[in-house]
Amino acid sequence: MRSRLAKSRQQAPEGYPLQWAPAWFASPQPVWSDGLPLAADLPSDLHDVTLRQVVQLGYAGHQIRLLISNRYGAVPTSLDKIVVAPSVGGCRIDAARSRVVTFSGAETVTIPPDAVVASDAAGLEVASGDSLAISIRLRDAPRLGGFHWDGRRTGYILQGDQLDVASPVSRATTERRLLLKAIYVACPAPLGVVAVMGDSITDGAGATLDRDARWPDFLAPAAARNGYAVVNAGISGARLLSDGMGEHVLARFDSDVASQPGICAVILLIGINDIAWPGTAFAPREAPMTFERMIAGYAAVIARGHAANLRIIGGTLSPFVDALPDTPMASTYYSLEKDVLRRRVNEWIRTSGAFDALVDFDRVLADPQSPSRLLPRFDSGDHLHPGDEGNLAMAAAVDLESFRGR
Repeated sequence: MRSRLAKSRQQAPEGYPLQWAPAWFASPQPVWSDGLPLAADLPSDLHDVTLRQVVQLGYAGHQIRLLISNRYGAVPTSLDKIVVAPSVGGCRIDAARSRVVTFSGAETVTIPPDAVVASDAAGLEVASGDSLAISIRLRDAPRLGGFHWDGRRTGYILQGDQLDVASPVSRATTERRLLLKAIYVACPAPLGVVAVMGDSITDGAGATLDRDARWPDFLAPAAARNGYAVVNAGISGARLLSDGMGEHVLARFDSDVASQPGICAVILLIGINDIAWPGTAFAPREAPMTFERMIAGYAAVIARGHAANLRIIGGTLSPFVDALPDTPMASTYYSLEKDVLRRRVNEWIRTSGAFDALVDFDRVLADPQSPSRLLPRFDSGDHLHPGDEGNLAMAAAVDLESFRGR
């Protein structure tokens, strides 16, 4: 696989119609209060600020369109103006190439409760691998009901109106994704869109901040060169069967997967939190997971995907011995009984034939000398989440030919 920094552009033959394809995505999650061990950690003050967020695009296009989310919001949310511009590092932008984003021709937009709105098309040509800064002007602080908890990118909170300021001074920062759900690009129709549904391993909990080093980030350039766009629908704390730090897979399948234009396949890498959470601070009174429930959950997702004519590609669950040391979950997240269930589930994923294709992440990441442990060079240090090198190995294990079919 070539470097993730390699950029590509898709050129349309003259007269060939352009279509919209997702180039970046963050699954919305409901904001929680004190019911989980991890704090939501929203910015404390968003009154009279410019919120600047940086994203790396996974697909090239000749125009862009934003999807702005008030999902889980109980009241309308008003945005005063949005400007997009190429990012040149940190909170700095190439202001000469900035574009104002409009909504039905207006610069302001009010998003109804629990809704998502799409912007007008903005004339900005982008390549796969480009970093784009989205600056949102907020005169009044929004009452956020939803967000994306772990974007692995620093967002910048700038005082007042600094939409067009090339090198601003940041008042504060946040690692939460706020209001921005997706960026679509106008491009020659891709062969298809591939959504990755997962938990914190897909969301990139072990990846280096601001390096775009999650495993779907590494997969996107190779997929784009072969005509596929990749959507990262990972949520930290996500589960297959029950709500966690976000809704369970079937509850968000339509909004995060089936609604994507051009969707053709799903890589499903989820289930470790279903197995490991019972008995921990996340689910102290929850009964231990069973093999039968896990298999029924996977079968339901496969059936839902097949009903939408999608290929469902199964990912095996990676090792987690001694996971989360020096945390309140250190003594309860892993147990031998939980690992026996993980290995039994993996064998079913490999051999049942229920999935249309397989990515054996377990064997990619496991230490050959101790298969229930992550290989040290792939381990981020918490014995659960791969680091950058492990994420690169995961992306390299995906067979792009497995996206074809149905």
